[in-house]
Amino acid sequence: MNTIDESLSPVERALLGFAPEIRPPALPDGDLRYVVDETDVGRLLLAARPDGQLVTCVYVADDHEADGVVDRLARRISPRLLHGGPVLDGIRRQLAEYLAGRRRAFDVAVDLSLATPFQQEVLTALLAGVEYGRTASYGELARRIGRPAASRAVGSALNHNPVCLVVPCHRVVGATGALTGYAGGLAAKRRLLDLEAAGAIA
Repeated sequence: MNTIDESLSPVERALLGFAPEIRPPALPDGDLRYVVDETDVGRLLLAARPDGQLVTCVYVADDHEADGVVDRLARRISPRLLHGGPVLDGIRRQLAEYLAGRRRAFDVAVDLSLATPFQQEVLTALLAGVEYGRTASYGELARRIGRPAASRAVGSALNHNPVCLVVPCHRVVGATGALTGYAGGLAAKRRLLDLEAAGAIA
C-alpha cells in the first residue's frame, strides 16, 4: 500500500503522478519568406509566399536598402515576414541557372501585388511579348498596351518593377536602341542583354 508523505502540501499531493507531455511551441509560419543573394549582376532581395509565388526580386545596394524593402513588404503585403526557408530554393536555383546561361525562361508564379494597376498592365505585356534574346523600345511597349503616347510612363513603371529579371524589364531600351535607366545599373543591364544575346544564338 502506497503511503503519501504527510509533509506535502495539498497542491503537491494533487500533482502526484502528473507527468504532462512537453512539446516545443508551435510557431505560425510567415506569410512571406525572403532572402538576400549576391549575384553576378548585383545584390538581389527575393520574397515569396508559402505557395511559392514570387512577390519581389529587386536590387538592394546595401543592408539599409534591404531593410527598406522588408519594411515595404511588411506594410503592403504582411507583417508576418520571415527570413529564409525552402520555399525560396526553386527561384534561387532558377536565377543561378539563368545567370549562368543555362536557362531562358523562369518556371515560377509571379504575384504582382506590389505593382500599380498600370504597372501590372505594362509588366504583363512585357512578359507576353518580349522574349529571351530580344528587345523592345518603351514606345513599342506603350503601343502594345494601347497607349502610344505613354512611353515615358512605361519607362517609369519599368524603373520601379518589383520583380526584376523574372519580369525582364532589362529587355526594354530607348528608341535608338540605347540603354537607359535600370534599377541594377546600366552595367547590369548590358550584362543581361549580352548574356541573352549569346544564349539566343547558341
